[in-house]
Amino acid sequence: MITGSLVALVTPMDAEGRIDWECLDKLVEYHIDAGTNAIVAVGTTGESSTLDPDEHISVIRRVVKQADGRIPIIAGTGGNSTREAVDLTREAAEIGVDACLLVVPYYNKPTQEGLYQHFRTVAESVDVNQILYNVPGRTSCDMLNETVDRLADIPNIVAIKDATGNVSRGEELVRMVGDRIAVYSGDDGTSLELMLRGGKGNVSVTANVAPRLMAQVCEAAVSGDEARARELNETLAPLNRKLFLEANPIPVKWALNQMGLIGPGIRLPMTPLSPEYHEDVLEALRSAGCL
Repeated sequence: MITGSLVALVTPMDAEGRIDWECLDKLVEYHIDAGTNAIVAVGTTGESSTLDPDEHISVIRRVVKQADGRIPIIAGTGGNSTREAVDLTREAAEIGVDACLLVVPYYNKPTQEGLYQHFRTVAESVDVNQILYNVPGRTSCDMLNETVDRLADIPNIVAIKDATGNVSRGEELVRMVGDRIAVYSGDDGTSLELMLRGGKGNVSVTANVAPRLMAQVCEAAVSGDEARARELNETLAPLNRKLFLEANPIPVKWALNQMGLIGPGIRLPMTPLSPEYHEDVLEALRSAGCL
């Protein structure tokens, strides 16, 4: 079981929106050196929705190659078509990822039974560890805890990323399925509280800019050292707020560019961070020691 800080890695791009492969390699090294516990490639933060299928698989392959077994790699392979999710998951498994992250199908709004059948089909079609991903704010479809409870009995479904931001609901989910699968937070602002209530880690946007500090917070929280976790998290709290002033990954990509770690590229329909938020993000970066 992977525990701790799982970075939702950005996909670095140049000013024309082309993937910067050399920079991607450097980001993998950056996270290995900083103590990040796992890398999630081509998730929401990695702009999976605007990469074409060849790019999607190429980014996964590049991250796996650069990591070379030194850190677990999780590939975002979800889709709103079950067939597409199966195909992407199969390709990622053949590349050699440690697990796949599968988002709740977006836009088409399946029923709870449809969600169960979707994830069950992918799990039974591809023999690789799989992590469910519930983010109703993005998908307009909410996978209920009762559905997760049913899915937790499928052997290669090993975890869920709960990005609802609802700590009491997440705590209930831990009670329901925590003895069978890992429950990760997918919401930086509430991640500490969920980990202190039994969550096993945080799939984090903030870890892109403050990887070492996020790893320390997660380690303390998961091990039950509440006092240290809260103390460290106070430094991260401004980042956890300011990196979501506009839709992810707009602020975090701008922040990483200010830190000199990536180029300025982001793909439409996302646009660069609005100037009115520049100083807010810079202030949060400074307070966390990132600049």
